[in-house]
Amino acid sequence: MAWARDEAGGVVLEVLVQPRASRTKVVGEHDGRLKIQLAAPPVDGEANAALVEFLADALGVRKADVVIARGDTGRRKTVRVAGVSAAAASAALGG
Repeated sequence: MAWARDEAGGVVLEVLVQPRASRTKVVGEHDGRLKIQLAAPPVDGEANAALVEFLADALGVRKADVVIARGDTGRRKTVRVAGVSAAAASAALGG
């Protein structure tokens, strides 16, 4: 579970996104990051919005609690989620 670590008030997730997949889903761990396939294309922030919505739904938090801290334009992203522990994130995302 190298991709999730506790931080004050929440968890930091290291993710690798694959846009334009057939559907949005977690596909496991890849290179120390949680790999998530997104149905949205990487255009005009659609993939980032889909990632935030997917993580908020999966972790049971508001979309406002999910922030892409690094990697806004790349496939490798660092995401902060407020109000969730690393253990809970791992359990919810199948790590």
